[in-house]
Amino acid sequence: MSDSRRTARPSSRSTHRPVRASSAPKSTRSPPVSNRAPPTSNRAPPTVRSSVRVPPQSAPPPSTIEEVIRQRQLFVVYQPIVHLLTGKPFAYEALVRSRSPAFGSPPAIISAAIEANVAGKLGRVIRELAADGCADAPLFLNIHPNELDDSWLVRPDDPIFSHDHAVYLEITESVPLTHFRFCHGVLREVRGRGAMLAVDDLGAGYSNLKYIADLNPEIVKLDRDLVAGLRTSTRLHKLVQSIVRLCNDMGASVVCEGIETYDEFAAARDAGAQFGQGYYFARPATPRPSYDWKSLSNPPPIP
Repeated sequence: MSDSRRTARPSSRSTHRPVRASSAPKSTRSPPVSNRAPPTSNRAPPTVRSSVRVPPQSAPPPSTIEEVIRQRQLFVVYQPIVHLLTGKPFAYEALVRSRSPAFGSPPAIISAAIEANVAGKLGRVIRELAADGCADAPLFLNIHPNELDDSWLVRPDDPIFSHDHAVYLEITESVPLTHFRFCHGVLREVRGRGAMLAVDDLGAGYSNLKYIADLNPEIVKLDRDLVAGLRTSTRLHKLVQSIVRLCNDMGASVVCEGIETYDEFAAARDAGAQFGQGYYFARPATPRPSYDWKSLSNPPPIP
């Protein structure tokens, strides 16, 4: 700092009160005009105060399956099951979805319900939602084996007993048949009240054909593994044709699941399957999706 800007320290003998030294010489010019607005009162005008609103805090999304069920943070989507000869929708399968980010997929929902021992309660909510959204058509509803251990399914007020159209309960073939031998009483009671049975995923998991003989289902659904890449005049086509014939001989109609192309559709129809399901017709959606049978039933144009 230059000497010209220094300020001498006041003498201790001075009778005046010490003054703090300034870092700049005293100027005789008028102070510069400030561009800042003059200070205002801290109190905002009434019109401003009333226009400011604090948004309400939203409740955090449910993080447990019990909360998801209690708050009904569930919905169902529908996928048509199509008659392969006429193109008419035979029924709709109801598939559960969750609005909670904690359960982003159906397997996560089901697994959490089983672990928390609320599979029966979850199944009841799904059936209520499915019936409400599809009151004028037959329904396919997935039933986990754990639900058969509870009393939920046989309650007189269950939606499956008041639905005006056919209800097919899908039992997955990927569960050992021994489990169902302990549940025949529940299945017999439910079927005695009008519900029908569908064996799901035949061709996956345990691949036990005794399911058809022991459970005597009205519908058998062939797994995507038997349908993917299906073409006429192939060994896989002959296998599917034989399975369809076997199921028909035992009183069960056949749904080919996971149809995604025209060739798979045509081969499944040629193999004798009565019904088809898959993205080729429609993706699961709510409300129920539609499809253009006229375009789907004809070969795609050759590019």
